[in-house]
Amino acid sequence: MKDFFEYVSNNTGQILNLLGQHIYLSILSVLIAVAIGVPLGIIISRNKSLSKPVIGAANVAQAIPSLALLGFLIPFIGIGSTPAIVMVVIYSLLPIVKNTYTGLTNIDRDILEAARGIGLTNSQIMRKIQLPLAFPVIMAGVRISAVTAVGLMTIAAFVGAGGLGYLVFSGVSSVDNNMILAGAIPACILALLIDFVVGRVESKISYTSKTSAKPGRKNAPLMRRIAIPALIGIVIIGTGVTYAFNMAGAKEKIAIGSKNFTEAVILANMAADLIEDKTDIEVERKLKLGGTQVVFNALRKGDIDTYIEYTGTGLVTIMKKEVSNDPDEVYNMVREGFKETYGLETLKPLGFNNTYTLAVRQDTAEKYGLETFSDLAKVSNELTLGATIEFTNRKDGLPGLVEMYNMDFGDLRAVDGGLRYKALQSRETDVIDAFSTDGLLEEFKLKVLEDDRKFFPPYFAVPIVKEETLKEHPEIKDVFDLLAGKLTDEKMRKLNYRVDSLKESPQEVAKDFLIEEGLIGN
Repeated sequence: MKDFFEYVSNNTGQILNLLGQHIYLSILSVLIAVAIGVPLGIIISRNKSLSKPVIGAANVAQAIPSLALLGFLIPFIGIGSTPAIVMVVIYSLLPIVKNTYTGLTNIDRDILEAARGIGLTNSQIMRKIQLPLAFPVIMAGVRISAVTAVGLMTIAAFVGAGGLGYLVFSGVSSVDNNMILAGAIPACILALLIDFVVGRVESKISYTSKTSAKPGRKNAPLMRRIAIPALIGIVIIGTGVTYAFNMAGAKEKIAIGSKNFTEAVILANMAADLIEDKTDIEVERKLKLGGTQVVFNALRKGDIDTYIEYTGTGLVTIMKKEVSNDPDEVYNMVREGFKETYGLETLKPLGFNNTYTLAVRQDTAEKYGLETFSDLAKVSNELTLGATIEFTNRKDGLPGLVEMYNMDFGDLRAVDGGLRYKALQSRETDVIDAFSTDGLLEEFKLKVLEDDRKFFPPYFAVPIVKEETLKEHPEIKDVFDLLAGKLTDEKMRKLNYRVDSLKESPQEVAKDFLIEEGLIGN
């Protein structure tokens, strides 16, 4: 626990900023869901033939896995807060619509007949009779949606919307329990606070609570009855509103994105620091957006202006070309293809080649005499492979390996991020995919096998920038060129090790490197 509190103390500013993002996104999503769900519930309560298809559609929408829904939304509305808000709104509709419908349709008919008997119109009955009586049931639906929204919004980090999920995803990928807890604990506390506030508001201003109030408290002032939940609500909403105003007041920036692993985050911070130091351009950092296709599509749609890609990934995964082992040929093909097809500029390589590899525990290597991929292929049917989801589906990943080396693993378990290293260490798997510059290879003392048939193409890191961005800010090219050739495999591995194993901040590691290389001042 001492390490956890030390982490929180050192990163209080970041945690509070992410908390503000989380509150803003959650509250906005619930308000939109209420604005849609309550009127929809009223409509289907008046026209009951619509109730089954509407509630059925809401049920189906809620049954869709959240990540699948986000993945579906990205091609249409891009990344950032918009798809995250849309996702949470969709999931929040069912309890609000259903509870509104249930509350309105379960009111005693005698009460409604009496209201008509004294001459009230349908709209007056709805406002003065039905909604007040249904209010506790409606609020129960809102309460469920609000608490659920806080939990769901952690996934917002998957599409670059920020929030506390950023810490959770970062902690998982870097095997950092302190970071995971720093994101999860505030999210849990926030959910409990929102549940308390909505519950107290529901109990204090509902019709049933007024009619059942004790004689001594019946005339208690309204402000006194809701003072505590109101105060907590003001703090929660105030935090979110402050974040919203900060967003609205932000100057125009260029956005740098990154994939969802340590090295990509370090490089994105490095590029951002260098641009901010050498130019007057403000940089927005949209980090850990996801895998290759997510980040590349974000670049094409204009959600980001630049990110660091790898030549082999660009050739095989994005351009769908055949594997080549010639570094210069791969770079030229990617540069020309990206420019002609996508309107993207590929700048000079940063220097290191972060190729894929396979790694095993030392005892596994000794038991089977493993040195090369060919050695592994001979005993693969006795071993379990724990690989990232992306690796299991890439042509330059597992499918290609199986074809070239005739590998046939006894079992395959898709495990993303740093979790695959933990799975290997706990003997749940025997082989993992890795990057040659992974810092965790050193921490876990793994045996890296040789790709003896040279299956994997070269993966030299290169900045990819939109042509429009370079036309507007041509100085960016000169800044990126300062990094060209500065990073060797060994240097990059050490930087990754500092983040993954020594638990240093990617921002600090990136800045330290730039200072050591004389690229920026202290």
